[in-house]
Amino acid sequence: MSLPLSLIRSSLLVGLGSIASRILGFVRDLLFAQALGAGPVADAFLTAFRLPNLVRRIVGEGGLNPALVPHLSRMEPKDAAAAAGDAISVFALALLGLTALVEISAGLVALLLAPGLRDEGTLALAAFYTRLAFPIVVSVTLSSVAAAILNMRGRYGATALAPLVVNTGLILTVVVLEKAFVLPLEAKAAWLSAASSGAGFLQLLAVWAALRQGQDPLVRFRRPRWSPALKNLLLAGFPALVASGAVQLFVLAGTQVASFWPSGISWLYYAERVMQLPLGLMAALGTSVLLPALARHHHAGETAAIVSAQHRALEMALLLALPAGAALLILSVPVTTVLFERGAFLPADSAGTAQVLAALSLGLPFATAGKVLSQTLFARGALRQTIAGTGLGIVVTLASGVILAPLGGAAGIALGISLGCAAHAAAMVRLLARAGLWRPDRRFLGRVARIALSTGVMGLGLSAAQRIQAPTDSLSLAAFCLGGLALYAAAAWLTGAVTRDDVRAFR
Repeated sequence: MSLPLSLIRSSLLVGLGSIASRILGFVRDLLFAQALGAGPVADAFLTAFRLPNLVRRIVGEGGLNPALVPHLSRMEPKDAAAAAGDAISVFALALLGLTALVEISAGLVALLLAPGLRDEGTLALAAFYTRLAFPIVVSVTLSSVAAAILNMRGRYGATALAPLVVNTGLILTVVVLEKAFVLPLEAKAAWLSAASSGAGFLQLLAVWAALRQGQDPLVRFRRPRWSPALKNLLLAGFPALVASGAVQLFVLAGTQVASFWPSGISWLYYAERVMQLPLGLMAALGTSVLLPALARHHHAGETAAIVSAQHRALEMALLLALPAGAALLILSVPVTTVLFERGAFLPADSAGTAQVLAALSLGLPFATAGKVLSQTLFARGALRQTIAGTGLGIVVTLASGVILAPLGGAAGIALGISLGCAAHAAAMVRLLARAGLWRPDRRFLGRVARIALSTGVMGLGLSAAQRIQAPTDSLSLAAFCLGGLALYAAAAWLTGAVTRDDVRAFR
C-alpha cells in the first residue's frame, strides 16, 4: 500500500512551506552570526532566544496537533468549533499568566537555561533579553492551536506560510540595524529580542485571518465551559508539547552543559540550525500531514493502513535524512566557514562550530526516524509512552554530554545529543513493537538498504572531490551540494531507492 495521492500532495505543500521557513530562518541565523559573533553577548542573546525559539519550533511544527487533532476529529463540526474556542481562550489566559511569571523571574530562568553563565554581566543580559523575547510564546502557541484546527479541516496553505512572518521580520530588523545604525552588540541583541515578540504577533494575525475565512466557522467563542472534554484536551496539551519537541529538548539539555564552555552555546546553536534545515521538513510533514491521516486510520480500526502509512512515511524521511546527514558530516568545515565566517564570527568560531556540526550530523537520521515514528503513538493517544521515550533521550543526552565534554569539548556535547536522538528512536521502535505496529516488511527493509547504498555512493564522491579541491566560497559550496545531490539522485534511481511510482505521485 502506498501513501494516498492527497496525502503526498499535502505533504508537498507543507514541505514547501517548511523549506521556505527554514531557509528564511537560516538566513536570519547567518545574520545573527554576522552581527553578534559567538562571544559573551551572543551567548546571552542565544540563551534568551533559546526558550521562545524552542516553543516556536515545537508548536510551529505541530507540537499541539497530537493533543488537538485526535480529540477534535472525534466531535461533530459544531461541537468541535465550540471546543476549539474554549481551548484557545483557556490557552490564552494560561500563556499570559506564564509570561508574567517569566518576566518576574527572568534571572532564574536564564540561570536554569545556562547554568554555566557565571559572569554576572552576561547573566544579567540573558535575563534582560529573556524579558524582551518571551512574549512571542503567547502568539506562536495560539497560532499553533489555530493551525491545528485548519490542518484538521484540510486547509494547509495558511498554516504553511504564516511562520514565514517571524523570520522575515527578524531579517528586516537585522538588516536595518546593520545598515542604518552603529550600535554596540548589547543594543543590537536587545532590539532583536524585542523584534521577535513583535513579529510573533503579526504571525498570529495572519493565522487568525485564515481561521475566519469560509462560511462555516471553525472556531466559536463563548465563555469557556470547564467540560470533561476541555479538561482532557488541556491535560494532553503539555505532554504533547514535551513529546513532540523531543529533539529540541535534547538540544536544550546539551545547551545547559555547553554553557560551561566558552562560546559553547553559540557554536551549538549555529550548528544545530544547519541540522534543522532537513529535520524541520520531516517534522512538519509528520505532525501536520501524517498525524491526521494516522488518526483517521486509528479511529477506523485500520491497523494495516496505519503500519503501511507509517513505514512509507519513514522511507520518505530517510530518503532525505541519510544523505543530508552524510553530506553535513563530510562538508562540515566548508559549510561553517563559507556560511558563517564574516563580521563578528571569527575563524576560531568556524572551527568550533564545524566540529559540533559533524557530531550533530550523526544523529540526524535518528532524530528524523524518532519524529516520524512518534506520530503513530500520538494518533493512538499514547502520550505517556512517548514522554517516557523523550525522558530517556534527555537522560542519555545529559549523561553522554557530561562524560564526553571533557574529551571533546562542545563537539563531545553534540555527540551526546546524537546519542540521545538514537536512544529516543530506539524507544519509539520498542513501543510500536509492543503495540504490534512495528512490522517492517521486505519492501521497507529493501528501500532502506538501497537508500543507504545510494548515500554511500554520494559520500564517496563528495569525499573524493573535497580531497581534490575543497569549496572555499558560496559558489563552489553550492556546486558541491548540487553535485552531491545529482550523484545521490542518480544512485537512488539506479538502485531503486526512488521508483517511477514515486515520481508519478508528485505530479
